[in-house]
Amino acid sequence: MIRTFAAAMFGSTTVVHDPAVGTNHLPPQSLPTGCVALDDQQVAAWPQADPAALVLEYPLSMCWSPIVRCNLDCPQCLDDKSVRESTADERLALAAHIAASGVLGVDISGGEPLLLRDLPDLARAIRRQGTSVVSCTTNGWHLARRAEEVAGAFDAIRVSLDGATEATHDTWRGQDSYRRAVEGIHAAAAEGLFVQLQMVLMQSNKHEAQELLELAAHLGAGGVTFLQMLPIGSGAALAAEQMLTDEQAQDTVTPLTAPDGVRVRLRTRTSAGGFTVLRADGYAWRNTRGATGISAFIPVTGPADLRLPTPGSAS
Repeated sequence: MIRTFAAAMFGSTTVVHDPAVGTNHLPPQSLPTGCVALDDQQVAAWPQADPAALVLEYPLSMCWSPIVRCNLDCPQCLDDKSVRESTADERLALAAHIAASGVLGVDISGGEPLLLRDLPDLARAIRRQGTSVVSCTTNGWHLARRAEEVAGAFDAIRVSLDGATEATHDTWRGQDSYRRAVEGIHAAAAEGLFVQLQMVLMQSNKHEAQELLELAAHLGAGGVTFLQMLPIGSGAALAAEQMLTDEQAQDTVTPLTAPDGVRVRLRTRTSAGGFTVLRADGYAWRNTRGATGISAFIPVTGPADLRLPTPGSAS
């Protein structure tokens, strides 16, 4: 499949960011910088970039959570629900700061971002300079009714499914959440959006990992990302019972067989260390201690506030 990626030069090294999977790749040849159309099978075969080996002024990619509100109340949620939400004008200003920073990939999350009426405008504001690709992470509840509206604004949609079956997923996310998410995935795929499924990997759902890959193929999703649970926010209370070590997570994912056309990624806590998140109140923070804590609460009043603390820091 041909889809949009973001490419940039760091010294003599070209890096390509995948907005669906969230990975950064090293192409075997130089490419035009900015948003480029590439074959996703080809990109997936390229080696992944190690951000620590690059001299970076800004993160390669980041998450922006412009909303705290959510229609679901998931016990594994890592969001801080006590922060205030920025106004519509403040959100547009933050989108402009992100765009000016030159960050390659931005995932707009929440809360539930599809509750924001101005969500497509925010994505377009980030993409306006032609240097960044933008994805949206959603629980899928409102995706079917908004799929047509957001199709032209985003480069990929990531839908959370914390179980391959309705029983498992709804145990974590509430009644009808599975049905609504599946309807949303169908609608997004029908609009030509590249859909990536995301599962928070836990003791209670790891046995459905292979089944989730099969479901992804059935629904027309292009891949599955298994996310290591982060003991932050509400999820901290579940860590002792549900959290896997990175080694246990790798042992779960390594034996899986991916159907044709389905990309598989495991985001370990180690790889999430140092990742930048912009909160709904306009403050940026970064994962620390192997993504088991957070630090660096910085009010973002301009693109410079998104700079990494030291050259070469991971993202």
